[in-house]
Amino acid sequence: MHIPYVGSGPYCYSNSFAMLMGEHAPPTAVIETLTGGPFGMQLLAGKLPFFDPYGWDPSEGFDNVLSSLGWTSTVTSGGEAADALARLREAVAKGPVWVGPVEMGHLHHQPGMTGPIGADHYVVVLAVDDDTVLMHDPQGFPYATLPLADFMTAWAKETVAYGDPYTLRTDFARLGEVGEVEALRAGLATATSWLHLRDDVPVPPGTLGNGEAAEALAVVWAAGPDEGLRGHLEHFAIRVGARRLDDAATCLARLDLAEASSILREQARLVGALQYPAVKRDDDAVAAGLRELAPTYDRLRAVLSS
Repeated sequence: MHIPYVGSGPYCYSNSFAMLMGEHAPPTAVIETLTGGPFGMQLLAGKLPFFDPYGWDPSEGFDNVLSSLGWTSTVTSGGEAADALARLREAVAKGPVWVGPVEMGHLHHQPGMTGPIGADHYVVVLAVDDDTVLMHDPQGFPYATLPLADFMTAWAKETVAYGDPYTLRTDFARLGEVGEVEALRAGLATATSWLHLRDDVPVPPGTLGNGEAAEALAVVWAAGPDEGLRGHLEHFAIRVGARRLDDAATCLARLDLAEASSILREQARLVGALQYPAVKRDDDAVAAGLRELAPTYDRLRAVLSS
């Protein structure tokens, strides 16, 4: 019997969406699956691995989440800092505001965050006064406060590789009642299209996808990765990758897509099993796990295309 994972993990944008949707929010597993994030792997510029699709970033999946679930929102971004702050103040006067991406390293209420680390994050802003921002930070910090200057630096996201600075979403509105299974059916084709290595999204030169990404990362790992790459894999990429794959497997099982669900569950186990050898620096075991993972992407794509 399969037991879906429930617990902590870096699900910042899915958790933030769920907070804004309130009592009508679906499980975060549904939100994450509809973003398309579970369907693929990429090695950005041939160097930085993510267990998410080639050319994908979180912002690419947000419209599919909202439309599939029967929601709308208003998104604004860019401009000068003073104008962005005015937008935020106006929006938060009406209710909570979904904000991101922000640079996590500037969120100094989080222990160990002393400067930019190139990590994206999403929060729900609850209030803004002259000097302080009050927020629900889904990293595990409800009602966190942060000096306004630090928040604005984080929101400028100068060290985050995707998205526009000063992006926020407001005016969340539910247009009609859409069930979770109905939403998954409506959004599945768009979500799973990312398995096909889409050519309509820009990627850095040298970026690889799916099986090629896994094989190339195995070569890097067998040769001994640098400390930054080790930390990225063991602190973030494995955790979120295994969880979103497990969530997608659960969601596709609800659509009676048993074979696709089984492959996703296999991928979740393979990715999750990388955690121990990554932490223990058993580089050969990590490389072997990545090579075992590589052919599963073509299998999943074939099943979902049939």
